[in-house]
Amino acid sequence: MGSMSFLTGNQPESTPTWTDLDVTEGAAAERAAEFYGAVFDWEFREDSLEDSREDFRGGFRADAGRGITCLLRGRPVAGLRTVPEGAPRLGAWRMYFAADDCDAVTDRAVAAGATVTRGPAERGPLGRAAVLLDPVGAEFGLWQGRDLLGCELVNEPGALVRNDLSTPHAERARTFYATLFSYTLDGNEDLPDFDFTFLRRPDGHEIGGVFGAPDAPSSRWETTFEVADTDAVVARAVAAGGDADAPSDMPYGRMARLTDPLGNAFHVIARPS
Repeated sequence: MGSMSFLTGNQPESTPTWTDLDVTEGAAAERAAEFYGAVFDWEFREDSLEDSREDFRGGFRADAGRGITCLLRGRPVAGLRTVPEGAPRLGAWRMYFAADDCDAVTDRAVAAGATVTRGPAERGPLGRAAVLLDPVGAEFGLWQGRDLLGCELVNEPGALVRNDLSTPHAERARTFYATLFSYTLDGNEDLPDFDFTFLRRPDGHEIGGVFGAPDAPSSRWETTFEVADTDAVVARAVAAGGDADAPSDMPYGRMARLTDPLGNAFHVIARPS
């Protein structure tokens, strides 16, 4: 986990740089904004996410849509992506890796075994994006930022702090991401009883990890937001209509798994000061 950061440019390629949540347009989107505003003190701004007219490689083309940018102190920290009633939703926060060239990284990912489900395509003036499934079935995105660099605040309360892949196929996942982004794979001495591997960029910066979970029903990138007080945030989330597991103390801080009123799961952590 890194220190508090305020970003003024695109993140280095392969760094988790953006996260968004699919919400059904209308009342569900309003409910999501109410919940996350109560939990993280976010404010919200509407943006156009109109896609380019090119066909998506995955055989699916989204309609022009509306996006809601989640703001902390006026800076983008996440997004709510509205989808029509009945459209497929991930059911969790989606993580996007920074890409210097979205199309080129998409090609590399496909060559390494990924499948494109959406894109690459324009998201209005904000940037260019693609969404893919990795070889173990976990969904991830690629983001080539323009007007929207990504999360401009990270590693502080109310902002993204880390992403970890939970999968019953850890070795295959590690091989894919190391091939795609030239990550170095490091073990974790703080968690000797778990199959956990740090992922590090070529410059040595840790960007997340792969957690081997043999009993997991599926593979998924888990999103963790930092908070100042885990117990207080759990109480706010429940009061706002969400659900939460009991907080637990981990080597890196006090953590809890929350579920919003729409059924989307995420984690929060309060790190030692």
